[in-house]
Amino acid sequence: MTFKAYAPGLAAVLALAACAETDAVTSASNIDPISLATAPAGAAPGTCWSKTVTPAVVETVSRKIQVQPAQVSTDGRVQAPPIYKTETRQEVVQPRRESWYEIICDADITPDFVSSVQRALEARGFYQGPITGQLDMRTRAAISRFQQSEGGDGKALSIETARKLGLITVAQPT
Repeated sequence: MTFKAYAPGLAAVLALAACAETDAVTSASNIDPISLATAPAGAAPGTCWSKTVTPAVVETVSRKIQVQPAQVSTDGRVQAPPIYKTETRQEVVQPRRESWYEIICDADITPDFVSSVQRALEARGFYQGPITGQLDMRTRAAISRFQQSEGGDGKALSIETARKLGLITVAQPT
């Protein structure tokens, strides 16, 4: 075969390799693969958002359905038992849910800010490692563990978590 025969496949492999995740991340949209450039309805302009998606819970349910009732004689004796068939179907027990949460914007994810995140998580026992200022896999895992311990489930650093860590101030009403 010639090079031309392999060119389309090689181009696809190279395109996928270019999309591969690197260890150091400086963009909020890269923290969480579900982070989007969109926001929920009513979001303030200039804010950044991400969402978590909880898949639907589906159960397979089997039920017996009576096809023919029992045949009973006039004196009350059962001449023939009832006949049933088993019907199996799937039911949605819990619907799919999307939960939006406000995150730190890309422009605010600086090495100094990430160093502060690492120190704050280290002080709370969620991060063990060098303070590098890089949003690497270890830092992202620590953020996720901390947010889960606080009742959240997102992977991107939320505004609420940053406030709990003492990294940003609480906005005062105007």
